[in-house]
Amino acid sequence: MSEPEHPAQPEPAEPGELVVVTGMTGAGRSTAAKELEDLGFYVVDNLPPSLLPDVVRLVDQSRGPAQRIAVVVDVRSGSFFEELQATVHAGVEGRHATLLFLDAGDEVLVRRQEAARRPHPLQGSGRLLNGLQRERVVLADLRSMADLVIDTSSLNVHQLTARIAEAFGTPETTRLKVSVVSFGFKYGIPVDADFVADMRFLPNPHWIPELRPGNGRDSPEVAGYVYSRPGAQEFLDGYVPVLAGVAEGYLREGKRFMRVAVGCTGGKHRSVAMAEEIVRRLRELGLEARPIHRDLGRE
Repeated sequence: MSEPEHPAQPEPAEPGELVVVTGMTGAGRSTAAKELEDLGFYVVDNLPPSLLPDVVRLVDQSRGPAQRIAVVVDVRSGSFFEELQATVHAGVEGRHATLLFLDAGDEVLVRRQEAARRPHPLQGSGRLLNGLQRERVVLADLRSMADLVIDTSSLNVHQLTARIAEAFGTPETTRLKVSVVSFGFKYGIPVDADFVADMRFLPNPHWIPELRPGNGRDSPEVAGYVYSRPGAQEFLDGYVPVLAGVAEGYLREGKRFMRVAVGCTGGKHRSVAMAEEIVRRLRELGLEARPIHRDLGRE
């Protein structure tokens, strides 16, 4: 009698990348951290390097070893930098570690700090420039061992985020994600929308007894009625190319998310049907789009 076959065990997940972000105060660490978060990294700011193994272990337990991690370490960590060097060299839990160092010229850093009206953490009772010079001495060894140094002296925020995306993004994380949200004006306009379109110029299926129970997503009759009304196709033919053009601009400027709100009176018929069609057309153009029906079922 043959032995029963054991089911194949799934391959263990490949450990995700670990990015350690450091550099000069005012060189763009916060901007880099925000972009890494948008790229899907789990980001921890101002972390003492001695806690890095603990953070990796907790993320492994809660999100799995494939979760990519980024930690921001700055001069406030003081003497912990020696331990950081050893940690980055050795790796953590089998993860490939990348040390990213952000730098900029002293004049640029002084100008940015003065604009932010913040003292330098190593300034003490001296001038801002004195603090920056002390910081350069403290960080000299880290800069020399960095895997990637980005000089942000001549970069604006959008150009820096593009550099981070180029270095650490994947085809999935660097694509623009478009959310098309249907809503009812009587419940309020979505406050986080980049664009708001009003579908109340179309006749309301609510006033047609046989269409009233349905909605613009699940009822072909409701959707067909909305699409066939005068002005509906003209609106879609004009509006979707505008959204596609804006999406291209968003990507050039380093923006990864776009939220389009489409409203009608109650958020059940016209806005839902038109949101579904906008999503379909955006997908045909190669954009990653998804519908969200905020107020559907609320009545």
